[in-house]
Amino acid sequence: MDDLLSEFLTETAESLDVIDVELVRFESSPNDKNTLNNIFRLVHTIKGTCGFLGLPRLEAIAHAGETLLGKFRDGALDVTPDYVSLVLESIDQIKVLVAHLGEEGVEPDGDDRPIISRLEAAAEGRSEFSEAPAFKPAPVAVAAVAEPEPEPDDAGDPDLSGVPEGNGRWDADQGRYLRPGEVTLAELEAAFASVDGPPEVQNAQPTAPAGGSGGGAGVHDDDHEGRKGGPGPASIRVNVDVLESLMTMVSELVLTRNQLMQILRKAEDSEFKGPLQRLSSITAELQENVMKTRMQPIGSAWKKLPRIVRDASRDLGKKIELVMEGEQTELDRQVLELIKDPLTHMIRNSCDHGVEAPGDRLAAGKSEAGTIKLRAYHEGGHIIIEVGDDGAGLKTERIRQKAIEKGLVDPAEAHTMSDTQVHRMIFAPGFSTAAQVTNISGRGVGMDVVKTNVELIGGTIDLRAKQGEGTTFVIKIPLTLAIISALIVGAGEHRFAVPQLSVVELVRAGSRCEHKIEFIKNTRVLRLRDKLLPLVGLSDVLGLGDDGVDPGRADLNYIVVMQVGETRFGLIVDQVFDTEEIVVKPLSKRLGSMTQYSGATILGDGAVIMILDPNGVATSVASAAHAVRRVAKEERDAAHAGAGTQEQTSFLLFRAGGSEPRACPLSLITRLEDLDASTFEGTHRGPVVQYRGRLMPLVHPVGAHAMRSEGRQPVLVFSQGESVVGLAVEEILDIVEDRLDLQLSGQAPGVLGTAVLKNRSTEVIDLGYFLSQADPAWAEAAAGQRRKRQRVLLIDTHPFFRNMLAPLLKASSYDVEVASDLEEARARLAEGAFDAVLADTDALPDPEALQTELGAALQAPLIPMTSRQDAAYTALGPSVSKSDRHALLAALDQAIRVRGEAA
Repeated sequence: MDDLLSEFLTETAESLDVIDVELVRFESSPNDKNTLNNIFRLVHTIKGTCGFLGLPRLEAIAHAGETLLGKFRDGALDVTPDYVSLVLESIDQIKVLVAHLGEEGVEPDGDDRPIISRLEAAAEGRSEFSEAPAFKPAPVAVAAVAEPEPEPDDAGDPDLSGVPEGNGRWDADQGRYLRPGEVTLAELEAAFASVDGPPEVQNAQPTAPAGGSGGGAGVHDDDHEGRKGGPGPASIRVNVDVLESLMTMVSELVLTRNQLMQILRKAEDSEFKGPLQRLSSITAELQENVMKTRMQPIGSAWKKLPRIVRDASRDLGKKIELVMEGEQTELDRQVLELIKDPLTHMIRNSCDHGVEAPGDRLAAGKSEAGTIKLRAYHEGGHIIIEVGDDGAGLKTERIRQKAIEKGLVDPAEAHTMSDTQVHRMIFAPGFSTAAQVTNISGRGVGMDVVKTNVELIGGTIDLRAKQGEGTTFVIKIPLTLAIISALIVGAGEHRFAVPQLSVVELVRAGSRCEHKIEFIKNTRVLRLRDKLLPLVGLSDVLGLGDDGVDPGRADLNYIVVMQVGETRFGLIVDQVFDTEEIVVKPLSKRLGSMTQYSGATILGDGAVIMILDPNGVATSVASAAHAVRRVAKEERDAAHAGAGTQEQTSFLLFRAGGSEPRACPLSLITRLEDLDASTFEGTHRGPVVQYRGRLMPLVHPVGAHAMRSEGRQPVLVFSQGESVVGLAVEEILDIVEDRLDLQLSGQAPGVLGTAVLKNRSTEVIDLGYFLSQADPAWAEAAAGQRRKRQRVLLIDTHPFFRNMLAPLLKASSYDVEVASDLEEARARLAEGAFDAVLADTDALPDPEALQTELGAALQAPLIPMTSRQDAAYTALGPSVSKSDRHALLAALDQAIRVRGEAA
């Protein structure tokens, strides 16, 4: 019985998680019959199994919920958020009862009539279900005491006392009579086995057989569709402790393998070489397969997030859609458990702080509903998780001011920080910009907790934000915490392991090397590829004494270049040994305050060494990194001043119409494309191409005749506002950085002048000349001066003229609404304001009647139109011929301009 109950609890927990997700999905897509059928099947299976196991409270709630879901499925009720909220409340109560059942082995005492009554009222279409107070789970009561069981007498004859006549059954296995309604364990197992539960297929959503909405278990061999059941389970359940024990043994095997391989390296020729190499290969395969047993799809940690977003959006009065990508990305179960809470906090944070209220979004020109996007993918031995929203972004100045108020940064320094540096201040302990405390956020326990939890598993977190466009957090975490690749380094007489995930490269520095260590304002730095890299000695960080680094000595210094988040620094070590797969052993709680270490390991030679925590080491270099940034800025300022205040500019070099290179500032180019020339189309304005859902004009520096008609065509894409233009070239050569010093002025059209870039004379093109050829309005778009699109209402009873004039007006940059009669026109005018109204007057004897018919809703200038060639003058002004395109657009433009001047 205990085994059956344990199996029921496990499967029910899985089903409830799926129901949570499916209900939120069903609420947004009430016509999705497949989702509804899956929800119904899961609830029905829970109800039926509860009936067999004798769990009346669970069975009653599940039955009432199933009845309501059956009404949805039959089309008798329309799905509303209130109905879905009620079903979710019932699921929450089932979770409470299941949790108590798992702890005590029996259902708690209590009455579920309030929630059942509301479910029944909802199923009958009565409104009382929404009038009841919000449901709260009943308090858990102690387990009921089992009644004493009658035993057979000494003579061996059964004692029938207390057993109603005709209802007693003798159970030889238990040596007693069964009470009325009591079944044997064998009968219960047979009944339970006949019920199809959720298939235990790994990484698949649980499903269950369908059944009716009535009582009973719904024992069926096929589903609604009549399909026969498939093969048996593709996986089995294994206790987590067994997997952990297996992983521990494999870890010890890896250590033993490392020790044997260390011995083998010292022996030049050994008869054990072949077997040991085979053992090493088998161990690696075994390790990989055991690691797979610990791997789970990250989607299992996301199951509760749709419900969280749904509830938060209702509490906040917002419309939020959660989009999840990469749910099948796998990572270690231990890492998965540790990442759940940070993800939950970040999602709630995006709901509260990120996504704006519907009114604010509409005012900002966005859609009413906001989007939170959750994405996971593999990258170089890591799992990358991105949590982004299209909300208001981060308020840079507010964060800067709050950081100053809290004393986190000096005021003078704060105003020299870049926006990205300011944004990272939200990770400071206790930092919050919330105006008030809510049940979602604002308590001062925020992103610092997320950052701490991520770093505890050897991960990093960073963000990208743009005010008004949204914020994206990027989390990088290791695939597993059990076995990692590490670089073994030495400091003094000690060895340490550095996780390879944080190692960028190794550099040797010294008087005999290309790279040399320098001292700038008491800070050690390394000039690496024209950039200053702050340095810190491993002996200094760990307090092992002076590392004795002398920039002038002839000895070699080994520098491990490390990257932690956006911080890059060099770690000076005495020796670099080798890379090795190491088994991570957790530190004792007594060493928890030592932030420089993340664990310990045993090397192949049996030595126990400490594993460095890159995040802890990075804190030691923070002040040095800040000093280096100041020095680098001073050097840049000095270089600019010495060069006549001219800064370095990045140029794109290309060929177009000759063998000599031409150049264009790289900052002006939006994208570099390589397009299929066969997709180019000709128009009266020149060649165009369909590019990202719109037509992009194309221009070539030496003329349209130089444009390719087949093959691939390199194109430089420039975008300014709504204007997108492509500049076709022969070949893209290089990207260089140099000062713009035009030594010869341009003589030919389209040439600014000639400069020396990377020791070669290069023509710098006049980009404005070519853009004007392709799109005369590009300058207005670049300056943000292109006029706002005006709204025009077109009223015409003739379909032919509606279909002819609407595209004409849209092509002339007007937003057009169409009405086929006066009644439809009044409805359009009531929906929103228009800048002008074009109306057909042929159907009315008196054009002035239009104003009377349209009434007070008409707040825009009215332009009469006629299909006749002899356009007459009316009381509303001259009527415009529908066939005269130029006259129609001129009249429209004048009417809107006069209205604007009057306003």
